[in-house]
Amino acid sequence: MAGPLRYWEDYEVGADYALGRRTVTEAEIVDFATQFDPQFFHVDPEAAKRSMFGGLIASGWHTCSIMMRMLVDNYLNPETSLGSPGVDGIRWLKPVRPGDTLTGTMRILEKRESRSKPDIGIVINEASLQNQQGEVVATIRATNLIRRRAGAA
Repeated sequence: MAGPLRYWEDYEVGADYALGRRTVTEAEIVDFATQFDPQFFHVDPEAAKRSMFGGLIASGWHTCSIMMRMLVDNYLNPETSLGSPGVDGIRWLKPVRPGDTLTGTMRILEKRESRSKPDIGIVINEASLQNQQGEVVATIRATNLIRRRAGAA
């Protein structure tokens, strides 16, 4: 599973890319949180009802993992994606609940050539996830290293 083959030259500042859709289940929320974020409002549906959230919610880290999977499946390509030196910001804006269907979007914010590696370009982007009501539930601003076309440098 890989996104379309796109080289650095193919990315346009301001362009949006669809990342697909995914419905989140209660079982996956609990499974993820049991391993990685076992706070009661992520793992215990009954106790979560008495929390400030009024019910079970996904860990923010689970939400980020869902977004990452969407990126790998629908945006990044193993031939041109060379990793990332980091993330500049993550925002969890609304709780993700069992049964929510999340839709992802990636927007290109900036791009530049690498000064030290002429065969690599740098793309700054922001991914977002929206729930079925169109509310943005999470955003991630990141930097990606993308292969340039041969001879483009």
